Amino acid sequence: MEKRKNPIAKYFPIFVLPTLLAFCLFFVVPFLMGIGLSFTKFTTVTNAHWVGFKNYIRAFTFNNDFVHALGFTTLFTFVSIITVNVFAFALALLLTKGIRGTNFFRSVFFMPNLIGGIVLGYIWNLLINGVLSYFGVDITFSAKYGFWGLVILTNWQLIGYMMVIYIAGLQNIPEDLLEAASIDGASPATILFKIKIPMVMPSVTICMFLTLSNSFKMFDQNLALTGGAPEHSTTMLALDIYNTFYGRTGWQGVGQAKAVVFFIIVALIAFIQLKATNKKEIEQ
Repeated sequence: MEKRKNPIAKYFPIFVLPTLLAFCLFFVVPFLMGIGLSFTKFTTVTNAHWVGFKNYIRAFTFNNDFVHALGFTTLFTFVSIITVNVFAFALALLLTKGIRGTNFFRSVFFMPNLIGGIVLGYIWNLLINGVLSYFGVDITFSAKYGFWGLVILTNWQLIGYMMVIYIAGLQNIPEDLLEAASIDGASPATILFKIKIPMVMPSVTICMFLTLSNSFKMFDQNLALTGGAPEHSTTMLALDIYNTFYGRTGWQGVGQAKAVVFFIIVALIAFIQLKATNKKEIEQ
């Protein structure tokens, strides 16, 4: 008897083709054009002429802005990963203990994630400058003020979102397992470090990746909060690329080269994170 073909498999190409064409037209083609333009000097795509690796050399050698932005972004991302995930996990532990008003507090902590980055940047600019004005300075007075201002903003925005993921992981831990550990005399600290944290490691991996990617690609909050001041010392990678591309005549090729380097860094981070996640899943 002839096997009937699955209707989904039969019409799959018809449904996929429009999306695939749109993806190629609006992502793949511009992406490949962008890589090509990084090797040219141009003001528009019609007047580009080949310059080889000069744009990449200028990106890493001229006034060290890009190198400084890379270092600043890396340090900021490292601090943000630690602070966001520690506070988010602590809140998740607190809000899974059955206290009154748990759902209300979850909603309140999650709400900052719904506010746009530009709005958050201006709000925290006003708040932080309001505090610093008592000391006769503002957030652009020193790079350390801008750095910690960005850390505070990022924590305020991301903690609630990561908290929800941690709560989902904690609620999947069997209650029987926790009760058995408690009956056997395990202390709260032992239950936390020997049972809860190991069993929510998938949530930890997800939250670390999301924090890392959001922190490394930050642009609008950086633009609104500090604008890179003072003297570009708080400029992160995305803002440095923007300033290079749109702020300097004839530097569009250098800005495009920086964008390609930025993409490679983000892609490597995602690849390493994916490999680490797959390794943990295999070990489990």
